[in-house]
Amino acid sequence: MKKAKLLWIDLEMTGLDPIKDRILELAAIATDWDLQPIAEMTAVVKVSEKLIHERMVGEFWEKNSESRDGLIQQNASGRSTKIVEQELLEFINKHFGKEVILAGNSIHQDRKFIDREWPEVSQRLHYRMLDVSAWKVYFEGARKEKFLKREAHRALDDIRGSIEELQWYISKIGGK
Repeated sequence: MKKAKLLWIDLEMTGLDPIKDRILELAAIATDWDLQPIAEMTAVVKVSEKLIHERMVGEFWEKNSESRDGLIQQNASGRSTKIVEQELLEFINKHFGKEVILAGNSIHQDRKFIDREWPEVSQRLHYRMLDVSAWKVYFEGARKEKFLKREAHRALDDIRGSIEELQWYISKIGGK
């Protein structure tokens, strides 16, 4: 079986504070170096309703109320964070060799949550990451070119958008 090279992850959380907030939704896509998908998984993490009502407030969530409502609605069918971590480890073990490079948009933020909530997954990840937002900063700053990414604020749609965005940047520099 072909081993994946990049583990694309997008997390939806109750907010951006890795201490106060929690992971709600996970999407993972394993790709090769050509960014071709090998496998994907999704999961919903059960979070206390009290935390949801305390943390999923403010301007961002008001502006993205459709995403918020969808995340809240699916919370009832979520599983414990430990179960989701084990499922993600099984996915990694099945599709990756020793080296697991995390990829995504502003992936450093997701990594903070992974480190805190899923320590066993964190141990499997390489210290290097492929962060699409670095490409975004360069293209928008130096070249005045902007990729128009849909902002779904749902994990699977967002990770697919991140892969499309990196493919767009690569095409601009004469890559595949």
